Amino acid sequence: MWVKQSANELTSTIHLSSREIGNSPAGLLDEYVASLPIDEQKVVSEIQSSDGLKAMVLINRGENKGARFLITQEGASIGRAPSSSVFLDDVTVSRVHAVIEKLDSGFSLKDSGSLNGTYVNGESVSEVDLNSGDEIQIGKFHLLFVTGSVAKKNAS
Repeated sequence: MWVKQSANELTSTIHLSSREIGNSPAGLLDEYVASLPIDEQKVVSEIQSSDGLKAMVLINRGENKGARFLITQEGASIGRAPSSSVFLDDVTVSRVHAVIEKLDSGFSLKDSGSLNGTYVNGESVSEVDLNSGDEIQIGKFHLLFVTGSVAKKNAS
């Protein structure tokens, strides 16, 4: 079906193709953390050794590379709206793009009906449970998800 777009239409769909990720998600996180200054490595390490009640997303690629956003039990909204917990200022990001929620078992990511979709580890998702080291792609931004719950589960 073809729909005529208005000349005033400011939003368009950009089709993002799936790409191969050379490293495992955890390997990508380890590589990224190793490139950080020591004081920032300590912040990430604190989240990784936590009880899994909080998490963090780090901008790995895109504008504001290196920015960190703490995710608490209240969860976080991700989008282009200035009121978003994780504010990603680019037209490839919907105003209300996705939400990270805290569940009993960890954290989940839900796409909020965004125009360009949400990808985790190169796969298009509508809802997915997150693991530490997962790479989230929203628009042209690549975020790394960090939490301590996976480390706790593996240690048991």
